[in-house]
Amino acid sequence: MLSEQERLDAITMLKEAHRSKVQAERLSAKFPNIEIEDSYAISSALAEEKQKAGIEIVGHKIGLTSKAMQASSKIDEPDYGYVFSDGVFQDGVKLKYEDFCVPRVEPELTFILKEPLKGPNVGLVDVLRATEYVVPSIEVIDARVQEPRQIFDTVADNGAGAALILGGRPVRPEDIDLRWVGAIFYRNSEIEETGIAAGVLGHPAMAVAWLANKLAPFDITLEPGHMMLSGSFTRPVWAEKGDTLHADFGPLGSVAVQFV
Repeated sequence: MLSEQERLDAITMLKEAHRSKVQAERLSAKFPNIEIEDSYAISSALAEEKQKAGIEIVGHKIGLTSKAMQASSKIDEPDYGYVFSDGVFQDGVKLKYEDFCVPRVEPELTFILKEPLKGPNVGLVDVLRATEYVVPSIEVIDARVQEPRQIFDTVADNGAGAALILGGRPVRPEDIDLRWVGAIFYRNSEIEETGIAAGVLGHPAMAVAWLANKLAPFDITLEPGHMMLSGSFTRPVWAEKGDTLHADFGPLGSVAVQFV
């Protein structure tokens, strides 16, 4: 477990990485005694600072929910972070490449809640009942710490969450079998990845259930109107300046982002 001063030092390191867009040293290397509780506390402290600056928490992101993502990150358990109001964009947005350290992009389904969800014992049906609609999206992830990251580094770094782009055609969860939602992921018109949503814990709604149950001991409720990113069902795709990333979700439409 970290001391209070070590936690403050870790927060300062990550804040500087956000400011400079230069990756910081791995927290797990600099602070070998770090534990997962420290990482979540660091992430929460950084979120509180953003709120004090007038930036709202508008949802949560669940990461490392598929075998593809776990293999690419060499981490074998899910994690979560926050979605902030200044990081939500619409289909076709142009993002400045210089605003990121090492951006990568992933196709995901985002759940918009209409009812509160609070664990323990939240299951698949509970999530579907509490969901107003599901929308195709692209998440931009951006590691603010150097490789090879461990779960401690990723969690402290808000799950590497950087931006969310919403697009496509919103769908009510009862109108489609979400397990079979597929995506073809393009970079500059070339297919980079393909996958189906069942790759996320067997059903993408199970990622939201996992989060509700994970937060139960902290008396945290997933709020109505909040966005829940369920996690990628493909490996992440690297983005370079000038690239256009396009996720085709078939009947659910598509979503794209360009780095300029």
